[in-house]
Amino acid sequence: MNQPAKTAFDLRPDLHVETEGEFQGWRTWKRDHFETYVGPFYHRMGENGRITCAFRVAKKHLNGSGNVHGGCFMTFADYCLFALAALELQGPAVTVSFSSEFLDAAREGELIECTGEVTRAGGSLIFVRGILTSGERSLLTFSGTIKRVKRKAPPPSNA
Repeated sequence: MNQPAKTAFDLRPDLHVETEGEFQGWRTWKRDHFETYVGPFYHRMGENGRITCAFRVAKKHLNGSGNVHGGCFMTFADYCLFALAALELQGPAVTVSFSSEFLDAAREGELIECTGEVTRAGGSLIFVRGILTSGERSLLTFSGTIKRVKRKAPPPSNA
């Protein structure tokens, strides 16, 4: 794997590497309070350079029928957009479009994994697609577009 790509994957200021438990060695981001609250969600880069994301279904992820809530799947898939695009991102970005198809349900205790790919990375837009699975079962497919954004300087103070 080339060093610049690895560096881009590892040098986020909000990156946290899990030090214990099932996801020891996996990465997550701590800046997004909603994802931290809903998750935790994790990602890692394999030896082949491919990104895998995962989370273990807990009671808090379930809807009233005892299945993973669709909003949880969609939140995780949005997290995955950014993990899958980590090598292309050079700074802050936002989701500008997101589409998903629900294929099957998941229950408490299941390991949900995501694999996918960047289908195109241009100057300001990155196109990503992926699939959530549990074992051999496909649960959700998704695609989305991320827009790179420039940080705006804070407004001058009127002191």
